[in-house]
Parts: sequence; C-alpha cells; structure tokens
Amino acid sequence: MEIYDLIIIGGGPAGITAGIYAARQKLNTLLITKSFGGQIARKAVAIENYPGFEKISGLELIKRLEKHLRKQKIDIERDEVTKLKKIGNRFFVQTKSKHRFQSKAVIVASGADPRPLEVEGEKKYIGRGLSYCPTCDGPLFEGKTVAVIGGGNAGFEAALALSNWAKKIYILEFAPKVGANTENQDSPVRMSHLFSITASRAALPMASGAVSQEPESQRFS
Repeated sequence: MEIYDLIIIGGGPAGITAGIYAARQKLNTLLITKSFGGQIARKAVAIENYPGFEKISGLELIKRLEKHLRKQKIDIERDEVTKLKKIGNRFFVQTKSKHRFQSKAVIVASGADPRPLEVEGEKKYIGRGLSYCPTCDGPLFEGKTVAVIGGGNAGFEAALALSNWAKKIYILEFAPKVGANTENQDSPVRMSHLFSITASRAALPMASGAVSQEPESQRFS
C-alpha cells in the first residue's frame, strides 16, 4: 500500500488551499472529499467578502478553486471518510467505499454545517433572507428588521454583529429566559433597536411565518 506524505480530508476552500500548498511543497498528497465546495457551494448565493472578487456565487468560486487544485500534482479521491486512526507513526484512513489509505500526516478540513431549524420554508429561503452567518451577510440586512433565532451567547453575538446594519433586531428564544452569559447580555445595553422575545415556542412559528401577533418583548436600552 502506498504511503502518502499527507492526506487531506475535505474539499472546501480550506482543504483545497491545503492541497495546493502541499503540492507546491512537493508532498505526495491525497485529497479525499465527497464533493467540492461543501456549504459554500450549496448555500452561498452571493459572496462579496472574498478578496479578488467584488461579487461571486459560491458555486462559481468553488469551480475556480477546484480548477486551480487540479492543475497541481495531487491525487483526488471522490469518497467519504468513515474511519481515521493512528497506529505508531502512521495514519490509516478508510472510506465509505472501503478503500484504505496510509499517510505520515493528516489534515482534517471537513468543515461544519449549521444546525437547521427544521421549520417550513427554511430550505426555500436560504440565501433569500435566511442566513447562518451574521458576519458574512450582515450588509445584506441594512435598514431591515432581523430576527436572530436563539438567545444564547451565539445569538447575542450575532445580534451585535448585525447591529451596524439592521434597523431593528429581535432575539427569539425558545426558553422562558435567554441563556447568554451576563457579559453578552450587558454588551447591547446601548442598543435601542435590540429586543428579546422569550415566549417559549415563539421562535419556530415566527421563523415559518405562522405568527401574526408579536409576543411581549424585552427592550435593551
């Protein structure tokens, strides 16, 4: 069995970049990915914060990255990794197709997917007003009213990230009270356009457009 210098798991921007750098260093490299692009290709309708492009779709960006990668001297396996273990100074990788590979080093660049709300209309509106990245997509919501689902630390941090653009922000929390730590709850004190709604199951119906009346809310001011 061939022993690679490096195996890269994942075909998103990070994995592709690692593959290009490894090939340029003349490392015997294998990149394993089920598909190129990951959530960038699936969910990014318009990317406006990638250097070199004023605006580009996720699919087009990944096509360009993949084309660049394939010009390098690198092996590519279109498969899904199911096992990874280290024995001694070797890494052993097995795929869903039962192919096995060995390497001296491994880079795991498998990425992450946001946890879906699993409400009606969610898939339909991804990239059309529904976003999982406030930092990436904040400018798209300039002057608009925005709902942030979740009153934990991540929810409050997302609201703060959106505060430069949105005219009004609602933090929707399933539980009777928000779960963010004191520091995060205190940070938006000067924001007169931030509200929290903690009416139990309010978040899911509002996300799917089924709520016609606004529940009682707490204003941060």
